[in-house]
Amino acid sequence: MSIPRSYETVTEAVNDLQKRGYTINFNLWTDKACIVCGESSLCLSPDEFEIDEQYRFEGMTDPGDEMIVMAISSRKHLVKGLVVNAFGMYSDELTAKITKHL
Repeated sequence: MSIPRSYETVTEAVNDLQKRGYTINFNLWTDKACIVCGESSLCLSPDEFEIDEQYRFEGMTDPGDEMIVMAISSRKHLVKGLVVNAFGMYSDELTAKITKHL
């Protein structure tokens, strides 16, 4: 696991992580409990990747600003990417369950 950095915004975190090689945008796929890359249809189950870094952003005035950014890598598939997801009151139950499992 990398040494965590400090970011003020989600955009700042995403931009820096992309500069450091986390270039694939992954989304949570609730039907199969995995993360998927929409561009290549690569689907990774939790045992196929590691969470290298994780950043949580809490909205000071707006709960809609609550986000989590995860930098993930897979040695098996030789990829590095990001999962950006809402948490708190705006995340749905299945997505929250998968995020907790990850």
